[in-house]
Parts: sequence; C-alpha cells; structure tokens
Amino acid sequence: MKKYIVYPFLVVSLSLLLGACSEETQAETATPEKEVTDTKEIEETEVNITHTPQWSYEEEIGPEHWGELNPSYSACMNGNEQSPINIESSQVKTSEKLENVEIQYEPTDFSITNTGLTIQANPAIPSNSIVVEGKEYILAQFHFHTPSEHQFNSQHLDMELHLVHQDTNGELAVLGLMIQEGKENETLASIWGVLPKSETEEDIAIKEPVDLEALLPSNQTSFHYNGSLTTPPCAEKVKWTVFEEPIEMSKEQIQAYQQIFPDNQRPVQPINEREIFGVN
Repeated sequence: MKKYIVYPFLVVSLSLLLGACSEETQAETATPEKEVTDTKEIEETEVNITHTPQWSYEEEIGPEHWGELNPSYSACMNGNEQSPINIESSQVKTSEKLENVEIQYEPTDFSITNTGLTIQANPAIPSNSIVVEGKEYILAQFHFHTPSEHQFNSQHLDMELHLVHQDTNGELAVLGLMIQEGKENETLASIWGVLPKSETEEDIAIKEPVDLEALLPSNQTSFHYNGSLTTPPCAEKVKWTVFEEPIEMSKEQIQAYQQIFPDNQRPVQPINEREIFGVN
C-alpha cells in the first residue's frame, strides 16, 4: 500500500520562497513558557502545513514527477541548486574564509511521529541551535532517509539523518549525518525502542532526553554547499553541512527502520555551477 504525506517542515512560507526579509520580534529574556510558544510559532507560521497535492517516493507522484504536481513545486523540476548531491572528493575546494559550523546542543526532551514517509523527532523546547556564517538557526526537527540521500564519490550509505534548523526569517540550515552499519547507536536507542510502524496522528513522547551532541561524529570534517529541501516544494537557499565521517547504527536498528520505510530518498541532483567546500 502506498503512503502519501507532506512533512510539516517541508512546505515553507511564501516569505522563504521569495527570500523576504521579514523578521520575528523575540524577547531578549524568555521564560520556558515563552520558549515553547516560540517553537509553536515557528511550526505554524514559518513552516506551514499543506495537504494537497500529495506526493510520495513511488511511481506517478514520485521524485521524477514532483515538479509537475503543483506550481509551488516547480523548483523540484526547474531549480538550479537542488539537493541531495553526489560529493566527489576531486570537486571539493578549501576556503580560508569559511568557518566550521558552531554547534550548540544539549540533552533535550523529544517526541516522535511516523509522518507516513519518515520518522521525525520534534524537540519539546528550542534548546538546540547551530551558528552558520554568523547566523543562528534553531533546531526544528530531525528525521531519517534510507538509503542515504547524499552520495560520497557516487556511493550511498545505509541511511542518512537530517537535523533541520531555522532562523527567525524562516531560512533553513541542515546538518546531514551519514549512517553506516556498525555498533548499536545508544543515543538513538530510546527512539528506536518505540518506533511507530504505521502513520501516527499524535506524537509519541520519548521517556528520556536525547543528547544530540553525543550523536555527532568525533571527526567533524564537513562539506558545505548551497542547496534545497530534498522534498517538495524543493525550496532553495538551504545551507547544507554534510559530515564526512559516518555515525553507526546496528544492523538490527537499520533493518527496523527499513522495514517501515524501505526506500525514502530522492535521487542526487545536478551540481551545476555550485561549489562544494570542505572544512576540517
């Protein structure tokens, strides 16, 4: 049976698509209650939910046809900076001006949902952030793909984790972590222990905080490029950071995910005139 969905984070507001410069006013000192409200505002105003037209990874409404389903998805077909891409070592450049991403993660309560096409984890409060090129982006959610969407030298890995961040203007920055078979991933064990096998109407609370910093690879050599969302509307101007060193999950963990989602990845897209920079 086919499953169709539109991820909540994937249909961005018109202000993002047009590169608008509107800003949200935030209090300089926020209470925990205010922080929860701010997260809700991001979900409801900057990342809008839409239900039609539906799309999937299969057949007539799969990746090859996304751009035909609705005018708002035209970037999926006509965009020049689409993601994912194949990262070839010979094409990676170094830049003295480009600094590594500053990651500010701490143990946080999460809930998870089976959206119909991925497992997505949502933070209870906006306590995790990254700084990219001097701008702060707050973690909105993270989710998984199998096999990996990005390639290294034309090779897929078993899975890929995307940590999606958003700034106050609705612009996005994503950290991509490649996943390969190895030892059990203890950081994700609490999530894997309650993986919903079918689409959920309500989030499932994770009983213990998830420490995303412990999830990151020890070697944080990374690749940076300008790309897009990897699902409709395929909006561009997304700042991508993909770590070179994979993290590990056990064979059992990978199989548990693949039994729910056998294949939920978009094929790699043309690089065109873009540059890929490596940072050690």
